[in-house]
Amino acid sequence: MQMISKASCTMAAFPCSKVRKRLCVWPSMRQFCLRKGLVYGFMRLLSRPLKTLRGASRSLRVAEFCSVSNMSSSLQIELVPCLRDNYAYLLHDVDTGTVGVVDPSEASPLINALSRKNWNLNYILNTHHHYDHTGGNLELKARYGAKVIGSALDRDRIPGIDIVLNNGEKWMFAGHEVHVIETPGHTRGHIGFYFPGSGAIFTGDTLFSLSCGKLFEGTPEQMLSSLQKITSLPDDTNIYCGHEYTLSNSKFALSIEPNNEALQSYAAHVAQLCGKGLPTIPTTLKIEKACNPFLRTSSTEIRQTLGIPVTSDDAEALGIIRHAKDNF
Repeated sequence: MQMISKASCTMAAFPCSKVRKRLCVWPSMRQFCLRKGLVYGFMRLLSRPLKTLRGASRSLRVAEFCSVSNMSSSLQIELVPCLRDNYAYLLHDVDTGTVGVVDPSEASPLINALSRKNWNLNYILNTHHHYDHTGGNLELKARYGAKVIGSALDRDRIPGIDIVLNNGEKWMFAGHEVHVIETPGHTRGHIGFYFPGSGAIFTGDTLFSLSCGKLFEGTPEQMLSSLQKITSLPDDTNIYCGHEYTLSNSKFALSIEPNNEALQSYAAHVAQLCGKGLPTIPTTLKIEKACNPFLRTSSTEIRQTLGIPVTSDDAEALGIIRHAKDNF
């Protein structure tokens, strides 16, 4: 059984302090968003879950969890908000009790979550070296004896690293195979962790819902290649990214592709979630392909809006879209 825990959307911007400690159960994103097309999925998400959560959404606190169940895997995934808008993810194998965390920005929210569950921490998985993804490494490692895992390219930049992984390698988290996907662009050593058996990928700051990461250490060509690796995965893959940026991303996406009906529907859904203090993550690859401008570099409307020449290739188009987003 896969349990996906959720917390607030744009935590500093929404009134999440209204809620108390309880769990709310949502139907699977995969169950609704991938059945009979995007519009059907969005309408189901807007209606049925919110009926289920009437009152429950008022009883959730930012630091607590809202769980989504999927019976396809024994891996539990629980979202833990950190800092202002970061998400860390607790991984728990039901069969063995093995616990990991992806991108712990800070230690205290994870320690609190682990204490509530009475879990020990075995592994720390880092998608890249930035402090808002590794800031909790050393304290968590010292407290629990957890092993730190990251890219071989970042062996000198990830605090406390024990296990280095390379592109294309497979690593086992308890009984779950994890594929390591090199995704440079945001940073040169960025990797993604793909759990094919659970239909989940942790993309860090490479792919967000409705955006991609800033190009701090890479080129548009590298980012395009990284995004293409992710988009080659099955459409029902759940995307777990490093930040809650979706609402602001939706405003930019609509500004450059206002006639995209799938985007209009998704943006309305995102606004409704955020208005209730709920997270927008995970998203699905199918939704992102239909709505995310960085995965839609060939869109005629986007190119016309931004004045991208028809002769420009997808990497050039991505660079122009990224520049426009940086200045939005």
